[in-house]
Amino acid sequence: MNVAKPEITESSPPNLRLMLIIEEVAKVGVPVTPTEVNAKLGLPKPTIHRLFATLESEGFLQREIDGRSYSAGRRLRRMSVNVLSSLRVRTARLAVLNALAEEIGETCNLAIPDRDAMVYLDRVETKWPLRIQLPVGTQVPFYCTAAGKMYLSTLNAAHLDTYLNAIDLKPQAPKTITDKQKLHDEIAQTREQGYSRDDEEFMEGMIALAVALNDDQGRLVSTLSFHAPNQRLSLKEGLTFLPSLRKAAAELSKLVIEDYR
Repeated sequence: MNVAKPEITESSPPNLRLMLIIEEVAKVGVPVTPTEVNAKLGLPKPTIHRLFATLESEGFLQREIDGRSYSAGRRLRRMSVNVLSSLRVRTARLAVLNALAEEIGETCNLAIPDRDAMVYLDRVETKWPLRIQLPVGTQVPFYCTAAGKMYLSTLNAAHLDTYLNAIDLKPQAPKTITDKQKLHDEIAQTREQGYSRDDEEFMEGMIALAVALNDDQGRLVSTLSFHAPNQRLSLKEGLTFLPSLRKAAAELSKLVIEDYR
């Protein structure tokens, strides 16, 4: 059901103005200035800056390093996780995850990007006694995980270069990619092929594949992945499940889009 956007004026309730600012920041999906948001809302300049300051001080927005633009703060990111974990949404989501885990026979995960890591939102464990423990809430690096590299592949060139120039590619396992040019090439390949892989880069003896879940504007919301011990499933064998992974991702993306309506 489409809900008409309320008209916002100086006399609108303060809580409504704050929520509409949060809505606009979330909709854009990249750091945005108060002036850019106000082009949609049309509030007096002092008012929009005062509201941004309030949201920043309360942790819903955070200022970027340019000192002008803002992005989602800790409290807003946590709120998004809580919304995605709500019972109604989670019931349908887990049904898809369970079916995928049953087909592949390995642990399947949903992860979302946080400020400097991927965070596991949901998972369905394999029934095998030998399993890799990465519980819900675990944070894992972008650069050496399938989920993280899938997310990095959605960044524009400037943001990706900034990330690669700043990050310390610490080895997490013997096969971690620590050369920045090689990682850049790997991410470019991920973008082209539409899936990412982890060939014992995060944890020795573990392989993983990931694909993206997109919102109604085609932006990555989360990643869907599975991981397995390579003594049970090689990366080459894991690639045979890529069509199933993509099919499940399409079903989950549909749930996300329907929830926006």
